[in-house]
Parts: sequence; C-alpha cells; structure tokens
Amino acid sequence: MDVSVRIVVIGVGNEYRRDDGVGWAVVARLAEQAATSPLPAGVALRTCDGDPARLIALWDDADLAVVVDAAHAHPGRPGRVHRLVLDAERLPPSGDTTSSHGLGLGEAVELARVLDRLPGRLVVYAVESADTGPGNGMTGAVAAAVEPLARRISREIGSRVD
Repeated sequence: MDVSVRIVVIGVGNEYRRDDGVGWAVVARLAEQAATSPLPAGVALRTCDGDPARLIALWDDADLAVVVDAAHAHPGRPGRVHRLVLDAERLPPSGDTTSSHGLGLGEAVELARVLDRLPGRLVVYAVESADTGPGNGMTGAVAAAVEPLARRISREIGSRVD
C-alpha cells in the first residue's frame, strides 16, 4: 500500500454473482460521490475478490480499513447491514452470518494477525444477501442498501481524518 494512504475502503466480492457485487457497488458509489465531493487526502478506494493475500496487501499499513462484503445469514433479511469492528481483538462472532466466499474474511483476518499485518483498525460492513448465483445485478433489497451504506462510510471516514 502507498505510504500516504491512511484509510482504505475495500469492496469485496464478484460483480458477476448478483448480490455478491454489493461491496464493489458501494466502492463505485463512493467513487461517484468523490467526483463532486472529493474524499479526504489519504483515502483509497479498492476492490478485491476476497482472496486473503490480496486483502492483506490492500489494507497493509492502513490506519483504518473499511471492508464491505456480502454475507449469508440464516434466517436472513436481505439488505440488512451488520457493522463489526476489530481493533486488537478477534473478529467478533457474527451469529449465523458468513461470507459469501468459500474462504471468508475471518480467515484473512486471522492470517493477517499471525503475520502481524492487520490494519490499525478494521471495520467490516456485512450486507445480507439473497442471491449470489451467476448473473448481473443485485436483488432489490441489496441494491437499496448501497446508497445509504456509501453515505454512512463516507461520514465514518470523514470523521477519522484530521
């Protein structure tokens, strides 16, 4: 990671697996917002397929990493957003919510912990999904979560910049 980057927002997922593209959609929305209201200096927007090594490389040396990912929940409520915070402790249990990827964010966090490569603070926004099968476009409830979540993240990162 570039040494001038203090905060990184990472959208995790696959835009060709319906609701799994929510992380990428939030990052795209933040980039659109930045066109008219620039992000503070030191903020980077990135996307990732969820590979643990790539995630670790993207958040390496960041003061704050904000990760947005789709999640399965049983029972689920598509579009519901969960906010999880990791400082020096383990990722808190999220009940029956899991990543939509085979190898989840939890594994990336634990690997980063062992390698001493966690960001200073990690905030995870997990958006409950309805359909992560092949195809383009998110379901209505998940698509509706994108704009409010982008605004929420924008406020959060804005309050963290000196």
